[in-house]
Amino acid sequence: MKEITSSKNEWIKAIKKLHRKKQREEMGQYLLEGFHLVEEAINYSATVEAILVTKRGLAEWQEWIEQQETEKLTLVSDEVMKSLSDLPTPQGIMAVVNMPSVEAEEQLDLTGSWLALDQVQDPGNVGTMIRTADAAGFSGVIMGEGAADIYSTKVLRAMQGSHFHLPIIRGELLPFIQKFKAQGSAVYGTELNEAAVPYSTVSAQENFLLIMGNEGNGVSEEVLAHTTENLYIPIKGKAESLNVAIAAGVLMFALNAE
Repeated sequence: MKEITSSKNEWIKAIKKLHRKKQREEMGQYLLEGFHLVEEAINYSATVEAILVTKRGLAEWQEWIEQQETEKLTLVSDEVMKSLSDLPTPQGIMAVVNMPSVEAEEQLDLTGSWLALDQVQDPGNVGTMIRTADAAGFSGVIMGEGAADIYSTKVLRAMQGSHFHLPIIRGELLPFIQKFKAQGSAVYGTELNEAAVPYSTVSAQENFLLIMGNEGNGVSEEVLAHTTENLYIPIKGKAESLNVAIAAGVLMFALNAE
């Protein structure tokens, strides 16, 4: 097993740059931290380029690590791990993982239940909604322009590996809306507006697109103008609105018939 003890190592400095979105996109790679997430990447056949582990991590997960490809393993010092981690107390293991190809995204089947995010910017909300879509049995997620990057460390932690369980596509929402409507699938926008349709009056179904919007502004007017129907969740108490991730959870479990 290779060993690196200095955070000034050129390879380590290159990996550290993966905390920046621009660098991730240029290299087509991202950093995954924590044993559970690294294990999920391996279990679901993601292309893992390298696994970095400290001596403490090696002792804690020795049996699992011994089952991995030796050439992908690198033993690093606590100093190196701390320089790469954005956590106050690093777990002691991380991986460099390749992003899925854009070509693979373009060939996906858009049938079934899909979630789309329109400029949802909070990493915790984005990760939670993707994780909830996974739990609710959704077919996939579409990340519209302006949404938080799913490969940022905060989103990755909130997703807890769900991005390995279902496809996530990136792109403008209007062309996707047209594709769903052309194949006969309903497209539901969401808005806090009593002129919209209460979600409880819509039957659960197998093929549809559900669109959730920005934390402050909701789904854009342009997108709402192209939907089949726009839904809202009646507020029974005195709160003005629901957190977008909570609202998405209510709607996903209510609408998905599978």
